[in-house]
Amino acid sequence: MSNRDIRFAKRMKEYEAGIFQVLNEKKEAAERQGKKIYNLSVGTPDFPPAEHIVRAVTEAAAKPENYKYALADLPELIEAVQGRYEKRYGVSLAADEIMSVYGSQEGIAHICMTLCDPGDVVLVPNPGYPIFGIGPSLAGAEVVTYDLTEENHYLPDLNGMDEALLARTRCMIVSYPLNPVCKAAPDDFYERLIPWALAHNIVIIHDNAYSDIIYDGRVGKSILRIPEAKRIAVEFYSLSKSFNYTGARVSFLVGNRDIVAQFKRFRSQIDYGTYLPVQYGAVAALTGPDDGVKAQCAEYERRRDALCCGLREIGWPIEDSEGTMFAWAKIPDGYTDDVNFVMELVERTGVLCTPGSSFGSLGAGHVRFALTMPVESIREAAAAIGSSGMIGRKQ
Repeated sequence: MSNRDIRFAKRMKEYEAGIFQVLNEKKEAAERQGKKIYNLSVGTPDFPPAEHIVRAVTEAAAKPENYKYALADLPELIEAVQGRYEKRYGVSLAADEIMSVYGSQEGIAHICMTLCDPGDVVLVPNPGYPIFGIGPSLAGAEVVTYDLTEENHYLPDLNGMDEALLARTRCMIVSYPLNPVCKAAPDDFYERLIPWALAHNIVIIHDNAYSDIIYDGRVGKSILRIPEAKRIAVEFYSLSKSFNYTGARVSFLVGNRDIVAQFKRFRSQIDYGTYLPVQYGAVAALTGPDDGVKAQCAEYERRRDALCCGLREIGWPIEDSEGTMFAWAKIPDGYTDDVNFVMELVERTGVLCTPGSSFGSLGAGHVRFALTMPVESIREAAAAIGSSGMIGRKQ
């Protein structure tokens, strides 16, 4: 029997080897050469989850009855989200305005399945996190980017969008503090966004992953605090970055109850609920003390200062990150391609970061650093870059 070529779906052409896979291969090659690596590329928290969270998971995992299908969120988990939102954001949520998902990545990947028919337009940021565009494309939506520029403070120009395009738009994905550009949004942006969305009947999907990692006295907030937001908006709230619960994969969709109901209905076709011990750990995270969350944010801020101040001291101008666990920088003078720069940087210094072009066309000419090493290691990384001769080279 002869072998035949297997034909794969055309969409698979869109999913080439991810940049993080390429960077990891580059890292491993440098390590084989004995080079010390400062891995500031992938945004995986290097902090452990709090002891009370781990204890709740392990105690629940010791009970055989917790290995059945969950099928639904525990009532105490819903109550914990309600308490968190009331205490942390001043937002009251009804039980039917809350559901868990298997991490915000999964939620964003699938939510447009409930909102969009093929050809409907979804607006996503450029630069922006890749899943913002991948999710709508899986639903057959037409993905249209909106530009985030330094001139407009990395905010979308709501008044400058084409009205004919807006008439075809079903939803818009927004996220602040925004990965990768590390900018927060002022309150008046949301105060303009919600009335604008209502006027155009465009659902707002707000990714609120980094509201607990925000700097210089800023306060991370929920979009649902804006009057009438629940009429048109939903928000993803993740436990990954705030509580270092990354591998457990727990996030919540909260807001408009009709969207929540339809998304529950969709996900019931592909999911049997979150593993119960993971739910009990999430309850512990949401109801426990906030001291660890605040201390962790302060440590990220010290790392931000070490990186941004350290790079400025060696002659690489970089703005301070306003939030997220990242920092964003234009590539140094003398370089024109961010991918080539990243590859040269790791070869010559051992410092690994992410090329900005992997986050959209407007990310080209930039790099993103993850604040995932201790302060002293970050200072060493900045010094290694300074010693390399790569900064201030002639064009």
